[in-house]
Amino acid sequence: MSTEDDETDDKSGRPVKAVVGSHRDEEEVFGKAYDPRIVRRIWRFVRPYEAQIFVSVTAVLVFTLTQLAIPLVIRYAIDHGMTPGRLDHRVLAWAIAIYALIITVNYAASYVQESVVGKMAEKVLSDLRRAMFAHLQYVSLSFMDKTEVGRLMSRLQGDVNSMQEFLETSVMSVGDIVLLFGIVSLLLWLDLWLGFLTLSTMPMLFVVRLFWLPRAKFAFMAAHETNSIANGALAEGIHGVRTVQSLERQRVNFELYDEKVLANLKAHLRSAKYAQVMVPIVDTLTGVAMATVIVVGGSMVLSHSLDVGVVVAFLFYIQRFFDPIRSLTMQYSVMQRAMASGQRIFEVLDVPIEVSDKDSATALSSDTDGSVEFRNVTFGYREKLPVLKNVSFRVAPGETVALVGPTGSGKSSSMALVHRFYDVWSGQVLVGGHDVRDLTQHSLGEQVAMVLQEPFLFSGTVLENIRYHKTHATRDEVVRAARAVGAHDFIENLTDGYDTELEQRGGNLSLGQRQLISFARALVADAKILVLDEATASIDSYTEMLIQKALVTLLEGRTGLVIAHRLATIRGADRIIVLQNGEIVESGTHTQLMEKKGLYARLYNMSYASFDDISDAGLDSASRS
Repeated sequence: MSTEDDETDDKSGRPVKAVVGSHRDEEEVFGKAYDPRIVRRIWRFVRPYEAQIFVSVTAVLVFTLTQLAIPLVIRYAIDHGMTPGRLDHRVLAWAIAIYALIITVNYAASYVQESVVGKMAEKVLSDLRRAMFAHLQYVSLSFMDKTEVGRLMSRLQGDVNSMQEFLETSVMSVGDIVLLFGIVSLLLWLDLWLGFLTLSTMPMLFVVRLFWLPRAKFAFMAAHETNSIANGALAEGIHGVRTVQSLERQRVNFELYDEKVLANLKAHLRSAKYAQVMVPIVDTLTGVAMATVIVVGGSMVLSHSLDVGVVVAFLFYIQRFFDPIRSLTMQYSVMQRAMASGQRIFEVLDVPIEVSDKDSATALSSDTDGSVEFRNVTFGYREKLPVLKNVSFRVAPGETVALVGPTGSGKSSSMALVHRFYDVWSGQVLVGGHDVRDLTQHSLGEQVAMVLQEPFLFSGTVLENIRYHKTHATRDEVVRAARAVGAHDFIENLTDGYDTELEQRGGNLSLGQRQLISFARALVADAKILVLDEATASIDSYTEMLIQKALVTLLEGRTGLVIAHRLATIRGADRIIVLQNGEIVESGTHTQLMEKKGLYARLYNMSYASFDDISDAGLDSASRS
């Protein structure tokens, strides 16, 4: 199909390629019915609650046995307490008392089973979520770079919830199996011939289920997938509502979302149809079995070859016989989903932690001089595609060094290596004279503070966000830091000052205000090394002026590594390092670089406000001139 065809509008008046939400590849929703490897790993989380499992299984068995006993008590009362011509009140009184006792035990067992299983499942799920979250806090950023947040959230929420359903129904399935075999055994024990005749309707049920199960499985899977897609589209539309309204996309987005909702509706109606199709079939078979008992059993009663109580007990058991079959079928689907969910959960837990402390790692002293050195560093994110190529430079204690260069030259990658978010391919990164791989990550983080281009503020108060890195900081320390970076005045003008609750990601503050708070946070951290990664790239000139003043305070007495695209913001650095294609091409002060008349000077003289403004042609031209 040609590009021109792709851009034409369809009959609805919207572009053919207009989208909302994602059409992700379908993940496996149903796994194996039973995967021993997954079950063994789930058991590690369940093991601490063995006592609760024992109690709940015992309660389920007691509950099941009382259900099996009730028809027998009724049968005894009829056959021994209601003989022709008279009522044996003593027998009936005992039968009523025993029946009341069984009902009481039945209720108590049901209550214990429901409450204990529910609490146990919630505790296991809590442990699973905590284990996943704790693990994700330490996985390398290379994993987070290539993994969609939505998929991780799906595993933390949807897949863990599937495990909850599995844990709760697993205990119930024990009772269903015992109930099923108990009913069959009692039917055959009460009357062998009538029992076999009654059970002769069962093969028909299994034949129906043989054809029903695969189709129902597919329908349930489709409903699960379309539900995920519709929810994803809804979340995307809500998060991007500003853009939607600014581009007048409301009608188009509604039509696109409407398509997904209708697809979801059709899928759920189809799954509901398959879920309900067994009900009339089971009811029909139950009716056939009961009619068989009434006709055949009734004739046997009339011929005095069978007691009336036995026929009544048969009817009770037949009514209950199909319940465990229906329940076990649903639990089979739950188990399949749980096996697939368990696989995805443990895939997260099995993500290797590529950057970890050595056994011999030492803590970086708070008395470190704060020097930073790169020795022949080569690094990249993809094999055979290095971002940094044999880079070497040293930043002296208290020195401020600016790294500049076109997008993709390796500036941010260099800063990430200082904090050891990644490990180098070759060479060394040294902080305070120590290879960062020989230091504990915690102590390194204590001495390296970072301020990013888009500051991330967490839910909570302004005060809590400023002392996020140093939670034991006093309120006075926070206020002093805010004053020093010029944030105090606007904070005081907020509704509750430093106790103002911030909206999601600090949405009730401007970008410049969020950036000033991140500067205050870095100042409170009191780290020896400060990394500023394009901290002034996306703000207005007035806010930039405030931040430039804040930087003077922030960098005082600290080693500073500054990444900047705007040339005007880096002239005050002690030294400027120019990167191009992952290599250092120039180094010196602004004055020295201008005197050299090299790449930096030529780019500066071309009147570019930012390296981001430089086209490939302009860069090549500056390199050749």
